[in-house]
Amino acid sequence: MQRYLEPTVLSSISGLELVAKTVVDGFVAGLHRSPAFGFSTEFAEYRAYAEGDDLRRIDWNVYARTERAYVKRFRGETNTQVTFLLDVSASMAYGSQPVSKIEYAKYLIASLCYLSQQQRDAAGLVVFDDEIRNYVQPSSRHGQLARLMHAIEEAKLGERTDFSKPFLHCMNFLHRRGIIAVVSDFYEKPETIVNTIEPLRIHGNEVVLFHILDPQEIRPSLKEPVLLVDMETQASIEVSPEYARTEYPQKMEEHVAVLRDKVQGAGMDYTLLDTSRPLDEGLREYLVVRQGRM
Repeated sequence: MQRYLEPTVLSSISGLELVAKTVVDGFVAGLHRSPAFGFSTEFAEYRAYAEGDDLRRIDWNVYARTERAYVKRFRGETNTQVTFLLDVSASMAYGSQPVSKIEYAKYLIASLCYLSQQQRDAAGLVVFDDEIRNYVQPSSRHGQLARLMHAIEEAKLGERTDFSKPFLHCMNFLHRRGIIAVVSDFYEKPETIVNTIEPLRIHGNEVVLFHILDPQEIRPSLKEPVLLVDMETQASIEVSPEYARTEYPQKMEEHVAVLRDKVQGAGMDYTLLDTSRPLDEGLREYLVVRQGRM
């Protein structure tokens, strides 16, 4: 199953909903050892099957290995409102891999929307750059998954990032407490990001940051000096292979570390994903972080 979850393979699948189903099905198939599942339903333990138990609760993967029927027990099975914020600023177009950052972000959000629908959570979407470009109000009603998939698929790259717009929008329009998941490359000062996002946490929401970066942004490999152009401001700078090999990675590691520490210090979740990683790894990593916080 792992090879079907590689971003390169996912990019060849026609249709965003089918991509999401492929990711989630592969992810769920490996959940028998995971302590949590999705947003609102937390896996508690197994117990032996007893007459009258719901057959849908049986873990058939475990049965296939042991020939014994075990039932999954869950706690906290309540519907949750989940709002996904998708950054479509120009820098999200970058990609040294077959899948760009914006494509990877779309796969991730589509998969989480699909997972939310499986749990009957009310999912919504905000698409933003320096303005709100689209808003799908959270809902669990029939047809919501199709609306979300269409909005994600149709999301177009914009210009610069302004985190204040989407979060002000959320404070004004999201009156029910829930989970807010932000998917971005977060090219902004960590202090600005946290100060902008933290008010949503204060209002009782759980906040998750998915930091999407290309491997070349984390540790670039240059064979000769190049002129790099900022995709949002068009500012340029000449970079030598030595700088890319020594100073730049240290600065990027520092940016990531400071952002992660400040986000977690404010009581929010943080997960770094590079676009070469299989999507199910990112989902599992998020659940591990979430379990540790709970």
